[in-house]
Amino acid sequence: MKAMQYTGYGDPSKIHPAEVPAPKPSSDQLLVKVAASSVNPIDWKLHNGSLRFIVPVRFPSIPGMDLAGEVVEIGAKVTRFRPGDRVMACLRSRGFGTAAEFAAVDERLAALAPKTMNDHEAAALPLAGLTALQALRDLGRLKEGGRVLIVGASGGVGHYAVQIAKALGADVSAVCSGANAPWVREFGADEIIDYTQTTEFGPLASFDLIFDTVVSEPFGRYQGLLKPDGIYVSTLPAIGLMVRSVLFRLFSKKRIKTVMLKSNGEDLAFLSTLAEQGRLRSVIDSVFPLSQLDLAHRRSQSGHTRGKIVIDILGASAGST
Repeated sequence: MKAMQYTGYGDPSKIHPAEVPAPKPSSDQLLVKVAASSVNPIDWKLHNGSLRFIVPVRFPSIPGMDLAGEVVEIGAKVTRFRPGDRVMACLRSRGFGTAAEFAAVDERLAALAPKTMNDHEAAALPLAGLTALQALRDLGRLKEGGRVLIVGASGGVGHYAVQIAKALGADVSAVCSGANAPWVREFGADEIIDYTQTTEFGPLASFDLIFDTVVSEPFGRYQGLLKPDGIYVSTLPAIGLMVRSVLFRLFSKKRIKTVMLKSNGEDLAFLSTLAEQGRLRSVIDSVFPLSQLDLAHRRSQSGHTRGKIVIDILGASAGST
């Protein structure tokens, strides 16, 4: 099968095309013909060496964790899916490899793709959508009527976070540029804060939860905005945040947490349901063919994407089945 591989640690110039054997599904796996994948920052961070002491990579390595596609074979113990099912999934960091024509997917990581999304839109959803859901619902304990500040509301994770927070019944303040404000507001944001025009994100003690998907400012920038028992959730682990998190447990009811994605099909099915209810959409920043995966990774590294970067594996159709 056709695939793209990193041949060693480094920048996207290390990505090269390859012909490799199609994976063989184990007894609890699906073999999926991949229609589309998407790019997340973790894809190139795993391969540029910055995380090598946490998650070492064996080369050559096929990057990619998200996929949407058709089940073509199932293992003997698989009960929830059949050949012909259209699914989406987020693979785990030690089992990545969706920048290829086929992928083996653990049954428990997959969900039926929403009928309301085409392949590109469905492939964009898994990692970013799961990150947003678990940050808001599980770590942030966001409830109906709660107030949340979402920093980076127009990004891959952020634009899902706005929609999921509204689905949970929260009041949403969204930080983004003025250029992206109209469509972020379309997703239900109650307040838009244009970071290019102001450094004030709200009155003191305004928010039950601050979800920071950008992590470009020190925590002190947001500390005063939290209610006395408020929670700050970051998408990026940092030593400074870890130290503060421990100290806060000694003298404050405020909490600092970092979302560590737990890929699972049940949460993905929940997101699929929201999509079919018309409460969750994917914004596509750009689409690249598989052969231009290096350019897609460079686009992600620019840090200025609006929504998600998608990789079209089939090279033809973005339509749903």
